[in-house]
Amino acid sequence: MKVLIADDDSLLRQMLQGQLASSGHEFVFAPDGLEAWEILQAENIRMVILDWMMPELDGPELIRRIRDAAWPGYTYIILLTARSGREDIVEGLNLGADDYVTKPFRREELLARMGVGARILQLEGRLSELLAREEALATRDSLTGLPNRRALSERTRVELSRAARARTSVGLILLDLDHFKRINDQFGHAAGDEALRKVAEVLQQNKRDYDFTGRWGGEEFLVVLPGTTLSQTEVVAERIRKLIQSIRLDLGGPDPVELRASLGVVCAPPATPPVGIDDLLLQADHALYRAKREGRNCVRLHALPEAG
Repeated sequence: MKVLIADDDSLLRQMLQGQLASSGHEFVFAPDGLEAWEILQAENIRMVILDWMMPELDGPELIRRIRDAAWPGYTYIILLTARSGREDIVEGLNLGADDYVTKPFRREELLARMGVGARILQLEGRLSELLAREEALATRDSLTGLPNRRALSERTRVELSRAARARTSVGLILLDLDHFKRINDQFGHAAGDEALRKVAEVLQQNKRDYDFTGRWGGEEFLVVLPGTTLSQTEVVAERIRKLIQSIRLDLGGPDPVELRASLGVVCAPPATPPVGIDDLLLQADHALYRAKREGRNCVRLHALPEAG
């Protein structure tokens, strides 16, 4: 682990460097609080040992800046100071330090307290990884890896609000695989899963960086196109339809299985307040089912009234 030690006593810094050299940690030294702060802003150092009284920037102010910084991960702080009164220890911990070691110190004690900090940081890291995995499970479709309905809804609401402020439009495409039940019934659910994964790949690989798409549910997918007009969204939908039509699934039969999709297109025009997501999705759903009624494997539009 990399550790920053900030102290204006050059002899103490040299002594620490010698005594801690074999500890297995990598050390960075700063002669004052200001240089320590600059180092921390440039590097992701998770453990800091600092003196209370330092030029340029003292220990309490450095602690305050660290605690106010929105850095990823926790920074463990040990105050190493000659201020040894009980009230000093209480004040130091209340300032935001995690531990307090008084000078003169014993090497073994300092290393032991650093070990406590390292274990706490390791636990914090594992907890962060666990929370990240749980968040991914809560917002990602397990089959396709795309955002799920919950994540899509939240992202679409944000995008509609942003577009309303910027006076830009947002295009939505709701697509449904045609005769998907036949694939499941004839070839099994594993074949249906493969079909959904192939469609997800097509959608993910054929979008702009700021577009987003996901699995809406069952065999339905949603594509959201910021800054796109109704006619532009229609062009994208037709391209997606053709790409899905070009998918071939080798499921062990004499011929590969071809996929087809029906797509409903709607566009939220520049408007304040923003178009409600529920109304917008209902219109896209109506357009989709019109495509189903009119032969499937096609794109149908629903035009919202122009903003007044």
